Amino acid sequence: MKRASSGKSFSFSLRQIAEAVEARLQGDGDVQVKGVASIRSAAADDLVFVEDEKNLAQALQSGAGAVITGEFTATSSASATAAGLSGKPLLICRHPKLAFARAARFLQEENRADRNSGVHATAVVHASAHLAEGVSVEEHSTIGEGAEIGENTRIGAGCAIGCRVKIGSECEIYPRVTIYPGTSLGDRVTVHAGAVLGSDGFGYVRDPKNGRYEKFPQVGRLVIEDDVEIGANTTIDRGALDETRIGRGTKIDNLVHIGHNCRLGENVVIAAQAGLSGSIVIENGVVLGGQVGIGEHARIEEGVMLGGQGGVLPNKVLRGKGVAFWGTPAQPVREYLKQLATLARLGKKKR
Repeated sequence: MKRASSGKSFSFSLRQIAEAVEARLQGDGDVQVKGVASIRSAAADDLVFVEDEKNLAQALQSGAGAVITGEFTATSSASATAAGLSGKPLLICRHPKLAFARAARFLQEENRADRNSGVHATAVVHASAHLAEGVSVEEHSTIGEGAEIGENTRIGAGCAIGCRVKIGSECEIYPRVTIYPGTSLGDRVTVHAGAVLGSDGFGYVRDPKNGRYEKFPQVGRLVIEDDVEIGANTTIDRGALDETRIGRGTKIDNLVHIGHNCRLGENVVIAAQAGLSGSIVIENGVVLGGQVGIGEHARIEEGVMLGGQGGVLPNKVLRGKGVAFWGTPAQPVREYLKQLATLARLGKKKR
């Protein structure tokens, strides 16, 4: 391993990267790479990828130092000839896009491990807080009483980490994140700028005598499991009396709201501007498109896919692993499209 000329990042040999992503190396394994890029913008120390044969020639002619490509390169004589003539090293694997993502993560994590740790002079850390080895706390951040932060976690500038918050190892908390007291994050959690975790849920009780609303207790907690990523300006409420839980491996986009007492399973994907009311259950492997809205106490069962702007009414259940739903109220896509077609025909008849 050698330090790149910029002095700010490390480069790695293709041999190291091939081992990390479980790809078969063809060509010079000593070529050094330190980043990933698109085919159009790649430089000599970047990796690019192609998923099909039609784009291979463009990748081979690019400025990239190497190409991650599929098995078609080895099985197609035309592809093999083109690759041989270019002289560009190849990393051959079954799933190039997945290998490319893993290579990017490998490069990022290895460079992250080398950065400076410690507490910035302007940060405020309570004397009872515990910071493990390799923790970095950047400018103007605050760490509350009894907080615990695991090894090699970075707290970005201007973050507010409340009392008794627990953050695991290898986490990345970007600037101006607010984590309310009692919230728990697992290992390798990424939280992007401006997110608010563990805030009070929206719960009120109406007094019939005077019409005023009084706040229902919001004394539960928020638990975020390992390998979760939370987008910028997303808000996740803590439980009212129990807990809100975000399952392992779940990925949440920017500007998403998740209400109190929600329980999300593992490997759930939620796109931007989705809104979840309180006490919703989202099972493993569910995919929610952008601007989806789900009413309270609804349940989305394992493997369901709900398209953008789809809506689920309160207390309803969507089931069917691998089934795509769309519309409001959400229905299987085929049924929804049939209804749209029927409405279109009726509209034409009225004219």
